[in-house]
This record gives sequence, C-alpha cells and structure tokens, in this order.
Amino acid sequence: MRASHVKRAFRYRFYPSDAQAAELSRTFGCVRKVYNLALAARTEAWARQVRVNYNQTSAMLTDWKKTEELAYLNEVSSVPLQQALRHLQVAFTNFFAKRAGYPRFKSRKKSRRSAEYTTSAFRFRDGELTLAKMAEPLDIVWSRPLPQGAVPSSVSVSQDAVGRWYVSLLCEDPCGQPLPATDAAIGIDAGLDHLLTLSTGEKISNPRHERRDRARLAHAQRQLARKAKGDGANRAKARRKVARVYARIADRRRDHLHKLTTRLVRENQTIVIEDLAVRNMVKNTGLARAISDAAWSQLRSMLEYKAQWYGREVIAVDRWFPSSRLCSACGRLQQKMPLQVRTWTCDCGTTHDRDVNAAKNILAVGLTASVCGAGVRSQRKTPGGQSATKQKPLQREP
Repeated sequence: MRASHVKRAFRYRFYPSDAQAAELSRTFGCVRKVYNLALAARTEAWARQVRVNYNQTSAMLTDWKKTEELAYLNEVSSVPLQQALRHLQVAFTNFFAKRAGYPRFKSRKKSRRSAEYTTSAFRFRDGELTLAKMAEPLDIVWSRPLPQGAVPSSVSVSQDAVGRWYVSLLCEDPCGQPLPATDAAIGIDAGLDHLLTLSTGEKISNPRHERRDRARLAHAQRQLARKAKGDGANRAKARRKVARVYARIADRRRDHLHKLTTRLVRENQTIVIEDLAVRNMVKNTGLARAISDAAWSQLRSMLEYKAQWYGREVIAVDRWFPSSRLCSACGRLQQKMPLQVRTWTCDCGTTHDRDVNAAKNILAVGLTASVCGAGVRSQRKTPGGQSATKQKPLQREP
C-alpha cells in the first residue's frame, strides 16, 4: 500500500485572551479594508480598460501604509494583508474564467471575519501556535491530534457570527493511506422525503435539521425584529441568539453529512450521483427551503474530496438523464412520470419503487460512462451531448 500525500485542513476551536481577541479583531478589519481598497482600485482601472494584477495592488498597499489616513495598517501583521490581495487575485481569476461572478466588497457586519497567516507569520513548536504580533500562544482545544510529523504550511483564524473562534491548520498528511480496493459500486438518487436512496434499496432518512428548529428560529427572529436598528447592545444580543440557532442547524447538518459520506466512501469503490443544478432548483419558492436544508451540494463536495483522499471514484451523471422514467429491468422508457407517482409497473411486469429504480439506473449509466471513458468536465449543451462526468481519484506517489 502506497502512502498518499494530501494537504488537509485541521480545524480547532480556541479561546483567545482579551489582548489576542483585540489584535485579531484589528487584523480582520485591516484585511477587509485592504481587500475593499484593492477591489475599488481594480474596478476603477477596469472601467478605464486597464488591467491591474496582484503585484500592482501589492505596491499600492505599500503606498497606503505611508499615508496618514491608513497608517493603522502598520499596526497588524503584513502577511494577512498580502494574503487578502492574493485572495482577490484568485477571485478575479475565477471571474475571468467564468467560474464565478464579479468580486464583491466585504461588509463589516455580514462578511466572514477571517485572516490567513503563512509560515513567516506564525510559530508552531511543541504543540503551541503563536501568531505574529502576539506574545502568548493561542489556547487551542486539540480535539484531535495532528498527523505525526505534520507541519502547518498556513494558518487561518476566523470568528463566526456567534462569536466562536476557530483556527484551521493546513498540513500535508504523510500518513494518509488509500483504502483497500473493492468491487462495490453504488448509485445514489437524492430526494427530499428521503435524503438519499441507494441502488441497494436502502433509503436514508432526511433529518430536516432546519425544520426541527424552525419554531426556535422564528422566535429568535421576532425578538430581533423588535429591537431598534443600530449598534445597541440589546440588538447585538438578539442577533447572536439568531446566529446561535443557525449555527446549531449548520453544525448538526455538517456532522450528519460527514458521517454519511465517510460511510459511503469507505464501503464503495465507485459512487455514482446525479449532477443536480441546485442553484436553479432553489428558485422554486415552494421547495427552496427544503432543498437548502438537504444540502445536496455540500454532500457532493464531501464525497468528491473524500474519494480523492481514499482512492475512490465519484461519477456524476447528467442531470437530464431520465433515471425515474427508465425501467431498470428491460430499459423501456415511460413517456410521463408525475412526481406523485412513487411506485409504478412497467409493461414487462416489473414493479418499481420510483427512487430505487432511479438509483439503479444512475449506477448503470455511471458505470457505462466509466468504462467508456467519459470526460472529466461536463460539456453538455444539447440533448445529445455528454452524459456523465467523472471525478478521478487522486494520483498516489510511490
């Protein structure tokens, strides 16, 4: 068995001292300010049909620090400020490649509070992490150990809307091992009544985390709506209560998806899923809330990166493939299949459960695409276009 060298982020909660919290809050503010200044400069240049790259914004940062108005930028570590410019460069790269929209300005109240430190801006010794401009190490709760011999290449510090502090250490994991190869393959049909239906016939229930806390969320939101708008302490307290409910929902959803995807990746060599257009599906006002709560995009993302870690394969079948209307026994295609029809009988005499039949068809077409060598990126533009995409497992080093 050959070891895999995969970069993985290990996230921990920590409890900063008052001085550390103040320093990090200043850093977050400076990062946001530099990002917005650079975005404004690049937007203005773009209006004049002039391209501005990272090196030019880095030179601008040096000039900004020399001004009296922005002299406070010198009070924090320069590394997170430079990383903010690099993040902006990545955002523009994705925009020009049509993978994302135009970068947006960061908001003091709504944007994520975070800062990234590279190796020159932190010290990691004997299990203690000390950031630049700080005299004492962070009080980290080591809920799980780092891989033996792992050294962080970068550190990201963040604070969520509830006020919880997190540190994420990006390390190369030299101890990772691909799982033993197996012949097991499975097709997955995503749904709302059941979160997933497997080609084996198993149905995984949908926990509906948001619906379970909907009454508590509505109460917290009503309390917030009664508070006068502004920076008052009572409104801030009410806002944190709303954020706490949202965090509880997100934490439970993430925990459930991690356990589910880890199990699927461990048990199967090949996993076939549908290439759902979730962004378009949530435009359905009647189902948007339920679809968002199901978190299909997050589930797919977890399956793909865990498959890369452990030497598995994920195949995405074209979203227009008629998996529900196709008989998995004889291949006959039904002309119509309304959503309220949950079981149906084909002309060949086979009675199907709608979701199980869809999962079987998804598995069959995914395995066919794998054998025939479907492309890695979907390029379907017409009904006769490419039918599946393939997520290749990570290449292993000897």
